[in-house]
Amino acid sequence: MFALRTIVLVLLMTAIWARWTEAEDIVGIQSEQPAAGPFVKIEEGYMVPYEIAVPNSTAKLRMIPIPGGTVKLGSPESEAGHTAAEAPEVTVTIDPFWMAETETTWGQYYPFMAMYDIFKKFDRDGVRGVTDTNRVHAVTIPTPLHDPGFTYKYGENPQLPAITMTNYAARQYTKWLSGVTGQQIRLPSEAEWEYAAAGGATTAYHFGNEPEKLAEYGWFVDNSEERPHFVKEKKPNPFGLYDMHGNVWEWVLDQYDEEGYQRLAGKTVSAQQSVNWPTEVESMMLKGGGWDDKAIDCRLAAKLESSEEDWKGEDPNNPLSPWWYTDPISTGVGFRIVRPLKKDVSPEAVTKFYDPVIENLEFDVNFRLDDGRAALGLADPELPAAIEQVK
Repeated sequence: MFALRTIVLVLLMTAIWARWTEAEDIVGIQSEQPAAGPFVKIEEGYMVPYEIAVPNSTAKLRMIPIPGGTVKLGSPESEAGHTAAEAPEVTVTIDPFWMAETETTWGQYYPFMAMYDIFKKFDRDGVRGVTDTNRVHAVTIPTPLHDPGFTYKYGENPQLPAITMTNYAARQYTKWLSGVTGQQIRLPSEAEWEYAAAGGATTAYHFGNEPEKLAEYGWFVDNSEERPHFVKEKKPNPFGLYDMHGNVWEWVLDQYDEEGYQRLAGKTVSAQQSVNWPTEVESMMLKGGGWDDKAIDCRLAAKLESSEEDWKGEDPNNPLSPWWYTDPISTGVGFRIVRPLKKDVSPEAVTKFYDPVIENLEFDVNFRLDDGRAALGLADPELPAAIEQVK
């Protein structure tokens, strides 16, 4: 039964993404070279920065164009802090994409959390119902926080990075934005993240091999005063991205693997081919280091693996929440989004961007939905107008 549902989900997702790609998406592309600011020359013109309007709010997400190129994923054995999970180095080719200028903030994440009440109202009113046919368009929203004092321990300011959400929750956020905008918004792969963070550098940090300048670019244990900070308070990297070193760890698409890139050894692969697609909820990967980490853990190649047991130790739910962590380490966990220039419509990849095919995860999510401890609703271009009608 699980396998059959997976096949149906894949087929439906393929059809929907195919429709979204029928019309040329020119958002973020212009014909004339900009007089100032970052841009990337492409066949269609010039990729330029642009803003995504966050549904159900006045918040904006500024997206920065990142040129294509190659990256040596991982680190050499000679690099201080090198681990087996960062080896062997593998060459990955990267297509152009846009990446969020900053980590996703509370101001950009609150509107997603607020969809819980809206989706529940839709359900009560019998409108915009989720069916087997359109469920591929649906996103899940958890109930309000059971312990806001933990998640908001360091404040709720809209300019603070949103924290403590799981990898699955971050994926659902990107699916929500994708459905409303028609743009293929998702988490970055590890290779895309590392390439963007490096900003063209081939060193341990984008500014060199030694961490002396790290305080100019990021918040870490030596300067954070034991808390996350507002985004954009430090210098950007060469691509114009802020807080790629430190502040909060950032989710990527990949599963963490202690054996690193052994499966790719000796190959040159694309960013998609490099992804270690998750098969279990345990050991998802984060990049970039956080406010409570040493400089060495904020290197470009550094990575962190999640732990369901250790990060949900205080969760009173049964089953444990698929959307939130409850233990202190997660107060340094966040994410940022990307949008590829070329949409991927392969059924396997698109499904895994948003709804990883993980049996235990699917069971936990559906259990919580059936128990009324989550909301399910459609994320499509008609959603903003529907929201206005219920306000």
